[in-house]
Amino acid sequence: MAKGFVAIPEADRYVLANATLPAVTVDGFDGQDVGEGLMRADIVVAGGKIEALKPAGSVIDAPVVDLDKGQVWPCFVDMHTHLDKGHIWARRENPSGSFADALAAVDADRDANWTTADVRARMEFSLRSAYAHGTRLIRTHIDCVPPQFPASWPAFAEARDAWAGRVDLQAVALSPIDLFLDATVRARLTDTLRTYGGVLGGFTYMSPGLEAGLDHLFAMASENGFDIDLHVDETADPNARSLKAIAEAAIRTDYQGQVTVGHCCSLARQDEDEADRTLDLVAEAGLAVVSLPMCNLYLQDRHPGRTPRWRGVTLLNEMEERGIRVAVASDNTRDPFYAYGDLDAVEVFREAVRILHLDHPLDGAARVVTTNPAAVLRRPDVGRIRAGDPADLVLFRARTWSEFLSRPQSDRTVLRYGNAIDRTLPDYRELDSLFGN
Repeated sequence: MAKGFVAIPEADRYVLANATLPAVTVDGFDGQDVGEGLMRADIVVAGGKIEALKPAGSVIDAPVVDLDKGQVWPCFVDMHTHLDKGHIWARRENPSGSFADALAAVDADRDANWTTADVRARMEFSLRSAYAHGTRLIRTHIDCVPPQFPASWPAFAEARDAWAGRVDLQAVALSPIDLFLDATVRARLTDTLRTYGGVLGGFTYMSPGLEAGLDHLFAMASENGFDIDLHVDETADPNARSLKAIAEAAIRTDYQGQVTVGHCCSLARQDEDEADRTLDLVAEAGLAVVSLPMCNLYLQDRHPGRTPRWRGVTLLNEMEERGIRVAVASDNTRDPFYAYGDLDAVEVFREAVRILHLDHPLDGAARVVTTNPAAVLRRPDVGRIRAGDPADLVLFRARTWSEFLSRPQSDRTVLRYGNAIDRTLPDYRELDSLFGN
């Protein structure tokens, strides 16, 4: 069984000594400051929970695991994925790598193959991978384009029940904004979300029905107590400005729930004055923003035989300066929108630091896959290290940021309730039966 680089004692109470922790993930304890937002501490684990955080090297009344300054993180939060699409690449490739062809390929595969059993099997594979990598909480978007409603939501409900306590799941109903103009679709979406406990979502674009669609969406959310999570302006076109329209709608309707917006790629293509005005509105409206750096780097500015000229990501650093809560997430996994990926939050974080320049300094960067998405998903009990919480931790040999970000950290140890889990990843051959192999 693959359990990582360190042996965890069988004792009910033990100490993770000389650990290095990202300070932004720690509540209620000030450890030794070792620079760049890192602190040194001992973590006392008892009965599957964090009993206490103590000064490094101070606890000697229990079995000691000396981490030799290795980093310890809380388990991760991946707040924007597409588990319903995951791993269909083997039967529905996207040879051009373009956004338009990705849409067409997914539409064709969804119509031809997405039964509840098919979706559930692919979700299970994805969740086993995420769990092995150290993820604790996932929010997935679920395609809700008629006549697809019946297949994926039961699969999601089965997965949510089966994985509760290991990887907790939330789901967002994903529909084009123009469908919100149709009362029948709105009623069906409302019934679906009431039945399965989901979040109201969609994808926005510049259409004549954008403002009216947003008004219907915000009204539905207010009337039913739904939070909102939208795909926004996933394009290089600087004239795509639905992010501004969403912020204005949230302010206009005095919406009191949580609004999350993902992608927001076109913002980086607009002139500074226009982008600043939009960012001010986003801050005023209290929107949270999630960037999907790997998927957008893959899709955006892709043209045959031409090297891309921009990175496809949004203005995360400028958002943070305004106090906007920001996060990064996996997005798609081995499907026509992104041919790669394994729901590994360490990979997402590492690539986000590089692509978005979240470094120099790195003091607060760990928030984007831990405390920030946990707060947005209304789960402040995960994504942090705090006395009294379950000992759901990820242990690394890396001591510094340079060591952490220079390698994949494949030998990490994942603790759940204080016990090291089996980190063996599922074999892709297990999916062969879905693809006629």
